[in-house]
Amino acid sequence: MVFVVAIGTDEDSIMKLLTSRSNSQRQQIKAAYKTLHGKDLVGDLQGELGGKFETLVVALMTPPTLYDVTSLRNAIKGAGTDEKVLIEILSSRTAQQVKDITAAYRQEYNKNLEDDVTGDTSGHFRRLLVILLQASRQQGVQEGNIETDAQTLFSAGERKFGTDEEQFITILGNRSAEHLRRVFAAYMKLAGYEMEESVKRETSGGLRDLLLAVVKCARSVPAYFAETLYNSMKGAGTDDQTLIRVMVSRSEVDMLDIRADYRRLFAKSLHSAIQGDTSGDYRKALLLLCGGNDA
Repeated sequence: MVFVVAIGTDEDSIMKLLTSRSNSQRQQIKAAYKTLHGKDLVGDLQGELGGKFETLVVALMTPPTLYDVTSLRNAIKGAGTDEKVLIEILSSRTAQQVKDITAAYRQEYNKNLEDDVTGDTSGHFRRLLVILLQASRQQGVQEGNIETDAQTLFSAGERKFGTDEEQFITILGNRSAEHLRRVFAAYMKLAGYEMEESVKRETSGGLRDLLLAVVKCARSVPAYFAETLYNSMKGAGTDDQTLIRVMVSRSEVDMLDIRADYRRLFAKSLHSAIQGDTSGDYRKALLLLCGGNDA
């Protein structure tokens, strides 16, 4: 807590302290600061910091569920919708996390998350988002339905002229991840294509992006986030909002697995990618969140 008393600003101390603590410990620091100084720690930090480093620090100081809630709210309020945020959060969180997000959203904004999402989206994309918001996927594997589901998906897409999006939405939105992995294997034997290839060919726009995220998360959530991080840093410019959101939200969940998948998928370390795509205290903080240098 020394860094706050002598807020000057010692950004290096702030960075090392916050990234070396769990989110729960950061909440304790925030509460202790208010007791000692009668002020809001996040507000004081915002007054002293700036730019991407400030955005990262504020994210680190936010409880995980509230961080998801705030991200979703920012994605749907105002003009336009940031579909990428809706897709990322609702396709990757567990059923319990989605339920917690829905409850926290109502508490924080006195609004219904489903109503806000449906008011800002449309068509098949909206329908699948609503299904995901129910957080009621079937549990386990229904052995008797594996081949049937694979055949239904094949008949709804590759086998017919046009696409029956409803079948894709129903099966991919309601079956468990374990069940879907078995369906994808059966589908590959039946169609000769990976599920992702068929989704890309048979659907478009926001629905395609959401279905792809659902399929990838059913296969492996860490691999999905490894790819998300790669895409946030590839090409000209960096999508810092996505980079920050993923690094903060996964830092205590599956970062080691994400690092391993990043190296497997892209033949370089996540550490080296961050090193080459960011700078200053912002880069140092991201590297600390990333963990060991496996370059």
